[in-house]
Amino acid sequence: MLSQVYRSGSQSFNHLLPWVKSTAVSRSLFSADTTWLFVCGAEDRTWAACLPDRVQPSAIRHVRYWSNIPFITVPLSRTHGKSFAHRSELKHAKRIVVKLGSAVVTRGDECGLALGRLASIVEQVSVLQNQGREMILVTSGAVAFGKQRLRHEILLSQSVRQALHSGQNQLKEMAIPVLEARACAAAGQSGLMALYEAMFTQYSICAAQILVTNLDFHDEQKRRNLNGTLHELLRMNIVPIVNTNDAVVPPAEPNSDLQGVNVISVKDNDSLAARLAVEMKTDLLIVLSDVEGLFDSPPGSDDAKLIDIFYPGDQQSVTFGTKSRVGMGGMEAKVKAALWALQGGTSVVIANGTHPKVSGHVITDIVEGKKVGTFFSEVKPAGPTVEQQGEMARSGGRMLATLEPEQRAEIIHHLADLLTDQRDEILLANKKDLEEAEGRLAAPLLKRLSLSTSKLNSLAIGLRQIAASSQDSVGRVLRRTRIAKNLELEQVTVPIGVLLVIFESRPDCLPQVAALAIASGNGLLLKGGKEAAHSNRILHLLTQEALSIHGVKEAVQLVNTREEVEDLCRLDKLIDLIIPRGSSQLVRDIQKAAKGIPVMGHSEGICHLYVDSEASVDKVTRLVRDSKCEYPAACNALETLLIHRDLLRTPLFDQIIDMLRVEQVKIHAGPKFASYLTFSPSEVKSLRTEYGDLELCIEVVDSVQEAIDHIHKYGSSHTDVIVTENENTAEFFLQHVDSACVFWNASTRFSDGYRFGLGAEVGISTSRIHARGPVGLEGLLTTKWLLRGQDHVVSDFSEHGSLKYLHENLPIPQRNTN
Repeated sequence: MLSQVYRSGSQSFNHLLPWVKSTAVSRSLFSADTTWLFVCGAEDRTWAACLPDRVQPSAIRHVRYWSNIPFITVPLSRTHGKSFAHRSELKHAKRIVVKLGSAVVTRGDECGLALGRLASIVEQVSVLQNQGREMILVTSGAVAFGKQRLRHEILLSQSVRQALHSGQNQLKEMAIPVLEARACAAAGQSGLMALYEAMFTQYSICAAQILVTNLDFHDEQKRRNLNGTLHELLRMNIVPIVNTNDAVVPPAEPNSDLQGVNVISVKDNDSLAARLAVEMKTDLLIVLSDVEGLFDSPPGSDDAKLIDIFYPGDQQSVTFGTKSRVGMGGMEAKVKAALWALQGGTSVVIANGTHPKVSGHVITDIVEGKKVGTFFSEVKPAGPTVEQQGEMARSGGRMLATLEPEQRAEIIHHLADLLTDQRDEILLANKKDLEEAEGRLAAPLLKRLSLSTSKLNSLAIGLRQIAASSQDSVGRVLRRTRIAKNLELEQVTVPIGVLLVIFESRPDCLPQVAALAIASGNGLLLKGGKEAAHSNRILHLLTQEALSIHGVKEAVQLVNTREEVEDLCRLDKLIDLIIPRGSSQLVRDIQKAAKGIPVMGHSEGICHLYVDSEASVDKVTRLVRDSKCEYPAACNALETLLIHRDLLRTPLFDQIIDMLRVEQVKIHAGPKFASYLTFSPSEVKSLRTEYGDLELCIEVVDSVQEAIDHIHKYGSSHTDVIVTENENTAEFFLQHVDSACVFWNASTRFSDGYRFGLGAEVGISTSRIHARGPVGLEGLLTTKWLLRGQDHVVSDFSEHGSLKYLHENLPIPQRNTN
């Protein structure tokens, strides 16, 4: 963006003014982390006209000119001095140091550079630079690049005569002498820099090389010179590329410093990056190596877990392995350097820069606040991390599954009682949410957010239904088979494991889902929308109070940390199933972000109601009104009304239109419907639209088959209805429509777990595997096989064995559910 303005220096100021003042440019150039802007041809204070309305000229500190291009400086949103407390704040980082370890820069054979990896890193640094950030690169690689060049020169310098005389076989076995590192560095520095310059040029960015040694930081004059040079380069939008001057640096000595803010030796690029980050008052230091970050035990061991956040004082809990295959610093040196930088006010992330699946976006992911690598923070969270909550949910869920059915039912009954007993406290918390959401949320979302006495009473009734059905859920025998004499097999129901339920603007969802998880013996992680924070908090406390009566309080966890949904979807070792409940966009985002974790749900609720030529006049208006107007924001609300062509210009059609007008429903005409009208309503933009409001698409079809074809083409396999008095037509529709719920003469709004008698639902699934339609208790169970034998081995059933397979079906014992 900035380079585009710079290249257009010959254009007039007036020509650029509309472009600069555009909303998109204003948002990108004058974001919270932008400090200056190129403006071409501006003289005196005419540059003030370029400022968007929200940035006043009086807020500009001063204008610096480079040639005829002024640099407009906008006040920073953050002053340096204290590191960021949370990953989510990293997007505000203005000045960033990226340290590339030797293992990141070099190839696996240590002779040459990993060009593809370097190109990807340069691209990411360029993207951030062009966002208005100030990027500094601390790079290794000179020794490896020089080693490659010197090896090549040594081979070429061999006498051709000597090579011919020695014979081909001996030539292949010629040993390359051990190359001294400082000589390799001297030979590789120029080539390395030339490579960086060529790569950055592709993004219209200038780079400059700076070689330093320990003396440059300990000599006060040299230190000031270095500081001034770096600041001037950053001011001119140049990326400084810094490296230790390995051609003259003395051999590394045992480390005795790194103990405080005032002293650190530049003995490798880790310490250099840390020293540079503090000297330049940078906001963020990204250290890229060949491991994902810090682990609580040696990486690669069975029980090794990546440490998401590392706090000062946690060094004792970490076991350091050997250093990487190349380079001078190991992980212990990186941690010490990182802690030193953290004490100096710079946030630090150590991450993997070599993994082919993540190296292409690792730097930008870190700056966006995503969970990548290990984040160093001085602020410990008040509660457990989401990983710890996941472990607690799994442990608590396993204990929950071992309870007797009566005990699980007792917990749910107690929760139902608490919803009515603590009604005033719940409604007070919900009132706070509604007051804070006023003016920020649309009316349909405010309706979802609102709780009432009647809603709480309905919730309590639904929970008691779940308690009754939970008596015969976990451990139910589905099949018994006698494999052979004294060898019997059973298939029984068991919990899925740990569920992650993500929901928006629906606090009533929390007790419903919690009750279903309790009844099915599943651990549960809940992530609610911040708009319902007060309501969710009290409902979760009541849920844990109910769980406490049988000592399984930790089975249901409410995620209150600043975890992004995308980060939660990556916890494949902690979560077994994700169930999103919210907008279609939320569901799509989760389905896209989930890595290795199945997602149960529906991305859209495009429900159809087909009015057949033999439909009853009285039934049609009632069904359409209830399906569309009773709760238009629900996923089971009607979105497309299909009308048989023969009904056009009939009293029945007029009654439908009159009713929709009375209910203030905005009508969108489908292409075919619009063709029949002289003055039609606004033509629909897409027949595949979920309005979620008092809006409805009307389309005309010629037959029940055309209605079915339309539903299959534009529907979402959620809920579809036929209204007709012809039983044969209705059965044809019921059998041929391939949706999760298909109704005859009934409102689409019946597609609900409570109305189906399931007590409640975790959502409505349109997938075809495991569960479909409203997902209640049964949808949260899976099975396992139990085989009971007496010293049975497979070899006994071979051709010459003593036993034969029987495979007899055995009766299933009936459990007492009273």
